[in-house]
Amino acid sequence: MTPTLEFRAVSKTFGDGPNEIHAVVDVDLRLGAGELVSLTGPSGSGKSTLLSIAGALEAPTSGDVRVAGTSLSDLGPAELAALRRRHIGFVFQDYNLLDSLTAIENVAVTLELDGVSMRPARAAALSLLERVGLGDRPDAFPEQLSGGQRQRVAIARAMTADRSLILADEPTGALDTATGTRVMDLLRSASSAGATVVIVTHDPVIAASADRRIEMLDGSIVGVNR
Repeated sequence: MTPTLEFRAVSKTFGDGPNEIHAVVDVDLRLGAGELVSLTGPSGSGKSTLLSIAGALEAPTSGDVRVAGTSLSDLGPAELAALRRRHIGFVFQDYNLLDSLTAIENVAVTLELDGVSMRPARAAALSLLERVGLGDRPDAFPEQLSGGQRQRVAIARAMTADRSLILADEPTGALDTATGTRVMDLLRSASSAGATVVIVTHDPVIAASADRRIEMLDGSIVGVNR
């Protein structure tokens, strides 16, 4: 079976000469459908850079990244943007919602950008908001929602169009324990439905609850635990 996400000898270097930083070093990784994977390690170990490369937000300096069997190096800017919209969902610690849009608009906009007309996009967005327990707040703006509610909107947005890969960078870092648990339950439900979910976290409890825990240090993968 084709892995959802594959890294083949991937490295990422910033700067040059004495200022050169090896953020990711010769990473090989294969993640399949339905896996929930935690990515751990100290600050500066390369976790967020690896996540950005996985999401086609940054290109590797060397190596090959494949999403659902497609090599990202074969795609132009427009094709990469389309792949991100259709296959990859992002969940950020700071939510990354558009303040001028309501909850339902924040979720629906990704579908509308991909050519879905407004009415079916809104219907799909409302269904997703109901799944994350916010079906009664579709018209609320981000400033009217709590941190946990905004994170659930972000997860609903990441789950649009049955995306095959969900990338979450410290999704519970700013949340209380109970809300963080609910967010993790939502991400687990996405993996149970077939998505590959990768979570960057410093929380040992969250890391231990994953199907696989991948530990990074100085840009390299130094441990994989099941």
